[in-house]
Amino acid sequence: MDKALQTMIDNMPEKTGKSLQEWKKLLQKKQFSKHSEGVNYLKKEHKVTHGFANTIVTLSKEENTTPDDLVKNQYQGKESLLPIHDQLVDFVKTLGDDVTITPKKTSVSVIRDKQFALIKPATKTRIDLGLKLKDVPTTDRLLNSGPFGTMCTHRVQLTSTEDLDSELQSWLTEAYTKAT
Repeated sequence: MDKALQTMIDNMPEKTGKSLQEWKKLLQKKQFSKHSEGVNYLKKEHKVTHGFANTIVTLSKEENTTPDDLVKNQYQGKESLLPIHDQLVDFVKTLGDDVTITPKKTSVSVIRDKQFALIKPATKTRIDLGLKLKDVPTTDRLLNSGPFGTMCTHRVQLTSTEDLDSELQSWLTEAYTKAT
């Protein structure tokens, strides 16, 4: 299990008032049909921060699937992209102790107070990195959000670890900074 995720689970009782198991029992009674409904419920009714709410709902749905399993499944048949994914995750973890990495079924959310990046294997040869960079113009490389819709404002297509250059790192850093 990702160290940051395990720390988040360990801190959950202190930060949210309940353990992960207690939250899972509560959500099982509610049975929300959409992920966002569960997140919004926890935020509004229980004053849980977005990062914790998203993690609780994700882990409640994926009862028998670990975060590592979710990532492994995303890259099945796309294993050549894992070094790009791993380097992206390693870099965003350097941005601050408040970064949460939340694997989902088809993507990995990167959250501070709000989601600021989304890592998604798009094809067998490309990862799409979604970024939230409000008021930043698109370029030949920093494309519009495309398939990410409103989850992100921009998208960068990554095909090798060489794409994780200083320009990309500066965009990730700016997205992190704005995610408060």
